[in-house]
Amino acid sequence: MVSQTGLDYQKNLQIFNGLPEAENDKLMQSILDGLLSSQKHIPSMFFYDKEGSKLFRKITGLPEYYIPRLEKPLIREAAAGLQGSLKEVDIIEFGCGDCSKISLLMDAIPKENLPAIRYVPVDVSYEAIIETGAILSHRFAGLEVYGIMADFNKLDLIPERSRRIFCFFGSTIGNLDPEQRIRFCSQVSGIMKTGDILLMGTDMVKDRHILYKAYNDSLNITARFNKNILNVTNNLTGTSFRPHSFEHLAFFNEKKSRIEMHLKAVECMETVSSYSGKIIQIDKEETIHTENSYKFTNYHIQELTESTDLNIDQIFTDKDNWFSLIKLIKSN
Repeated sequence: MVSQTGLDYQKNLQIFNGLPEAENDKLMQSILDGLLSSQKHIPSMFFYDKEGSKLFRKITGLPEYYIPRLEKPLIREAAAGLQGSLKEVDIIEFGCGDCSKISLLMDAIPKENLPAIRYVPVDVSYEAIIETGAILSHRFAGLEVYGIMADFNKLDLIPERSRRIFCFFGSTIGNLDPEQRIRFCSQVSGIMKTGDILLMGTDMVKDRHILYKAYNDSLNITARFNKNILNVTNNLTGTSFRPHSFEHLAFFNEKKSRIEMHLKAVECMETVSSYSGKIIQIDKEETIHTENSYKFTNYHIQELTESTDLNIDQIFTDKDNWFSLIKLIKSN
C-alpha cells in the first residue's frame, strides 16, 4: 500500500499518492452522481482496477482489436527519431496499463543513458503503476520510476525537468469529449517548455464494421471488461450491482464520431450506496454509459492542435491510415 507520506519505495521505484482521502470521496461522488443522472454513467477511469487492467491486456492481444498492432510499429519509428533526445529527460506517460508500448521507447535509450532517465507514469490505479514500474525498473537497469497516482488533470504533480517527453498512447485521448480533450491538451501545453515533445495516439475513422468488431470481440473479453466496472463501483460505493444482470452494448455513433460502450439492464433493479442512502433505480433495458472512444479525422487532429501552442512535427500512420501517432513540439 501507499505509505502515509505518499511514497512507496521499491529500489528505483517511488509512488506519490496524489489521491488524498478528500479526493477519493470526490471520485466516489462522481460515480454516484452519474448513477443518479437521467442518462446513467460511470466514468471510464474506473475500469482499471487489478482485474480490469488484466482484462484490458487480454483485449490488446485480440485479433479484432487492431490498435496495438498498428500503433507499436509507429512508436518504434518515432523512437528511432528520438534517440538524440533520450538523455537526461523525463518520460511522462498518461495511463500505464500496458508497458509494452512505453518499452518500445525505452528500447531506443542507450544503456549508459538509463541512470539519467526518469519514467513518470500517471494513473489512478496503484496496481497498474506498481506493476508497470516493477517491470520497467527490472528490464531497464538504472531507470528511475516516479509514479503519480492521480487522474490526468493533476498536471501540477508532474515534476519539472529541463527536458520532457509526454506520451499519451493507445488513443486514450479519444476517451475525452471534444471540449475535454482540447482543455487537456491546452493544460499539457501549459506545463511544457519550449522543445518538449508530446507523442499522442489517435484512432482514425474507418469502416463501422471494423470498429464494431473491435469492441464486440468473439471471446467476449470486452464484455467482461465492461461489466467489471460494476465490481469496481460496488467496492468503492457500497452498491450491490450484479454484473450478470447487464448486457454489454457497444456501437458506433456516426454523428458524434465515437464508439459508445454501455451496460444494458436485463431486468429492473434497485441498489443503495452505503455512503449516500439514495436509491439507484434502473429499469429493464435502461443503460449505464461507461465509455466513449472518439475516432479522428485529419480535421479533428488539426482542430485539437490549433487550440494550443503545440506544433505538429510529424505524423506517423499505417498504410491504411487506420491509426496515427502524432509528434507535437512545444513552440514557445
